[in-house]
Amino acid sequence: MLTKALLGAALLGLTWGAAANPYEHRLANGMKVIVKEDRRAPVVVSQIWYRAGSMDEQNGTTGVAHVLEHMMFKGTPKVPAGQFSKIIAEAGGRENAFTNHDYTAYFQQLKTDKLPLAFRLEADRMENLVLTEQEFAKEIQVVMEERRMRTEDKPQALVYEQLNAAALNAHPYRHPVIGWMDDLENMRVEDARAWYQRWYAPNNATLVVVGDVRHEEVFKLAQTHFGPLKAHALPPRKPQQEAPQRGIRRVLVKAQAKLPYLALAYRVPVLGDVNQDSEPYALEILSGVLDGHAAARLNQALVRENRLATDVGTGYGAISRGPGLFLIEATPSEGKSVLELEQGIRQEIARVQREGVSSEELQRVKAQVVAAQVYQRDSMFYQAMLIGQMESAGLSWRDEKTILERLNAVTAEQVQAVAQKYLQDDGLTIATLDPQPMEAKHAAQKMTGGRHAH
Repeated sequence: MLTKALLGAALLGLTWGAAANPYEHRLANGMKVIVKEDRRAPVVVSQIWYRAGSMDEQNGTTGVAHVLEHMMFKGTPKVPAGQFSKIIAEAGGRENAFTNHDYTAYFQQLKTDKLPLAFRLEADRMENLVLTEQEFAKEIQVVMEERRMRTEDKPQALVYEQLNAAALNAHPYRHPVIGWMDDLENMRVEDARAWYQRWYAPNNATLVVVGDVRHEEVFKLAQTHFGPLKAHALPPRKPQQEAPQRGIRRVLVKAQAKLPYLALAYRVPVLGDVNQDSEPYALEILSGVLDGHAAARLNQALVRENRLATDVGTGYGAISRGPGLFLIEATPSEGKSVLELEQGIRQEIARVQREGVSSEELQRVKAQVVAAQVYQRDSMFYQAMLIGQMESAGLSWRDEKTILERLNAVTAEQVQAVAQKYLQDDGLTIATLDPQPMEAKHAAQKMTGGRHAH
C-alpha cells in the first residue's frame, strides 16, 4: 500500500513521461494514430479501436457488433478465412478482439519488427472483409453457444443482464453486448454486412501503438497501410438520453443455483468534462470507500462483523459514452436472507450519508486508487487499453493527468455529498436471484467451427 507521503510522488510518476509522449497524428482520411514509446522490451502492442459498440445497435439486431467482431476473422480476398490468426501466430505474436457497449477493438502483440505485418492485415480487413452466408451460418452458432455458456448457464450473469434491462428504459445500454437470443436466432449475414459498411471506416477508427518503436516510423507505416483507405460519411448519433427514474425498481430472477444473489444499481453521472465535472471523481472514491480493500466499509461490516454476506463488491466506471450505474453486488451467508443483506447494505450506505468518511480513510482510498494505476502501467497492453478507452468515450489520452489530479483532490465532503445525492431509492434498481433446485444438465453442445473471440 502506498503511504500518504508517497501519493504525490506516485501521481507524478503516472504522468505520460516526456511531454510529447504519447504522440498523436491524424491521417488525411480521418484516422487517428496515437503512439506511446516504451522501450522496456523489444515488443509492441497494436490496437485498432472502432467507435462502434452495442450502444449503436438498433432493436432487432442486438449483438451484431459482437457478431461482426467474430466475422472479422473470416477472411479477405488476400487473406483466406482462418489465415489471419495463423499468420500472426507464425510471426510469434498473439491476437484477439473484444466488444463493449462503446467500442469494438482488435489487437496484436508482437516483436517490434513485425508491426508492418499487423498493419497490413488490419488495413486489409478494414476495407476488404468477405462476408459469406456459409461462414456466417457457422459463426452465429458459435455466438449463440457463447451466450448460453456465459449468460444463460450462469445465474449471476442472468441477474446482471436483467438488472441492466430494468435500470434503463431508453438507452441501448439496457441490451446485453452479446445480444438477446431471439435477435441472434434471426440475424442474417446482411445485418453484419450493413454494420460493417456503416461503421468500419478509417474516420471511425483510432490506431493505438505502445512499445519499442519510434513514433515517426509508426506514422509513416500507418500512412503506407491505412492512408490509402477511403473515409465515408458516418450515420448521425442520437443522444438517447435516459429519462429520470421515478422510484425504486425490483427484478426477481429464477434460475438454477446453489445460493441467492443480490445486485443493486444506482443511476449516477459519468465523466463528460474532465475539468468541470467533480461528481464522477467523488463517486470513484466512494466506490473505494465501500469496497477498495479488505477493511473497506461493506466487507468489514457485512462479511467480517455481521456475517451477512460471504462476499460483497462495488463497481463504477466513470469513462463511458452512455449513462452510469453505481453497482453493489453481494451473496448472503448461509442462513441469512437476501432481505437481511439488502438492509445491511442500506445501513452502511446510510452511515456514509450521515457521518461521511474520515480523513485517514479518504487518504488510504486515494492511495489505493493511484497504486492500482501504477501497477497496471507496468503492462504495455493496459497502457494501450487506457488510451483506446478514453478516446472511444470521447475523451482524450491527454486527460489522464488531469483525471488523476482531480481524483487526488476529492474531499471528504464531496464523497458524502454524492452518497447523499445519488444513493437514493428514486434512482435504485434491485435484482435478486431466487435459486431453483439444481438439475442434471445436458452435456454442452460442441461449438461448430469458427473463432470464439470476446
